[in-house]
Amino acid sequence: MAASNSIKPFSTEETQMILSHLQQPAVFMNMTCGWPVLHWTAENLSGCLGDKLIRFRLGRKGKMLTPLFETQCSFVEAKLAHFLSWTRGHSRPDVGPFSEFSYAEYWAYADYKYIANLFQDQPSMFKDVKWSDFGFEGRGGRESTLWIGTEGANTPCHLDSYGYNLVLQVQGRKRWHLFPPEDTSKLYPTRIPYEESSVFSRVDVLHPDLRSFPDFQRARAHIVTLQPGQVLYVPRHWWHYVESVDPITVSVNSWIELEAVASHNENMQYVNLAIRAYAERQKDLCYSKLTQDPKDTCPAKQDSSRQIRKNCDLIRDSVPFSIPFGPNLISVHCQQEDSPEMKEMTPKDLEVKSSRYCAGKSQEDCSVSSNAVQKTEPLSAVRLCQGKRECSPGLTPCRACDSADGTSENNSEHYEESRHATVTTNDLLDCLLHPDIIIRVTELLLERHTGSHRTTAPSYP
Repeated sequence: MAASNSIKPFSTEETQMILSHLQQPAVFMNMTCGWPVLHWTAENLSGCLGDKLIRFRLGRKGKMLTPLFETQCSFVEAKLAHFLSWTRGHSRPDVGPFSEFSYAEYWAYADYKYIANLFQDQPSMFKDVKWSDFGFEGRGGRESTLWIGTEGANTPCHLDSYGYNLVLQVQGRKRWHLFPPEDTSKLYPTRIPYEESSVFSRVDVLHPDLRSFPDFQRARAHIVTLQPGQVLYVPRHWWHYVESVDPITVSVNSWIELEAVASHNENMQYVNLAIRAYAERQKDLCYSKLTQDPKDTCPAKQDSSRQIRKNCDLIRDSVPFSIPFGPNLISVHCQQEDSPEMKEMTPKDLEVKSSRYCAGKSQEDCSVSSNAVQKTEPLSAVRLCQGKRECSPGLTPCRACDSADGTSENNSEHYEESRHATVTTNDLLDCLLHPDIIIRVTELLLERHTGSHRTTAPSYP
């Protein structure tokens, strides 16, 4: 049965809706039945590519305390037939340039190979990849990359600066270690080696040097072993370390461009929601000052950052939507302990165990439930105070509205009388380009790099 006509667990419309709401990594099951690309084993690809030379990256096996970046690897240009002979223990001349490297001591990786270049003389191969089943009409092999490796071949932990990633496993298994963007500081990012579209971590994920990188033990690893036929969704800006765990692995991926992830209007909605969340917290603090007995301790308030995250999750659609996690869509979530069966994962086990990185985290802090429901609501306008001694719901009183003790006058009435405008692009640009803002940002950057502390606060209008 043709791939386009085979029964899938989700329609293209449903898949697009799922992708637009997912906030964590997830594995799609049974979505690639009938895709011709599933026959792209290394053996079959060798027959298709013939004498075409492919660049392989080679790294020495063994425990390291630092990541093995490309600048520290060796490279060879070889045929796939040479590669296969090398993995089978053959000797010269069958292995070609691989003869300089012992298979017992090195792994090899043909990574990030544009299928459009590999098969420019065989454009019919592009049709073997059917991303149209995920709702991306016209997207196939021409917009995808190919990865072929041996056991131990890996990509150092990094994040991609563009859109999200869809990864199809074709042959063998690959283990993914994923970390949320919120853990960036715990991964010790570096731009060395420099790559325009990626930011690397200085941590060797499998063998972390906790003396040099102590915060890494608090990073929340989400680990999944991807099986042939399964598609992994990697959200934008999620860190990931990837390693082949079988003798030969083949995978195909496609990055969905940033433009497809967030429009300018959507980004402005995020700005407004963030301001609203901050404003609601300030309203609570303001009311607290008016009603609280001075002798009482200020009650705990909800973390505004969580409120911002909650609000940002609501902007995708005005209709509530429940992500259909289940046998055909498995969430990848973080748990406290390593699992001995992780090396032999089954589809049911894809809600995987986390490793030691989650030590000290509670289950609530670390896990993403497979039954999670992410909903959307209609947006409410964010209102601004404009110095008229009347503040909108949730807004911190401006200086004109502040009284001597830091509270605003007639708060309860003013909070109910919002008559002000939503934040616009021009408002945002006017703020960012204001000379005082530029000066303050410059000061903060200098303080960050020099460790100095400003003793006198500047006066702003």
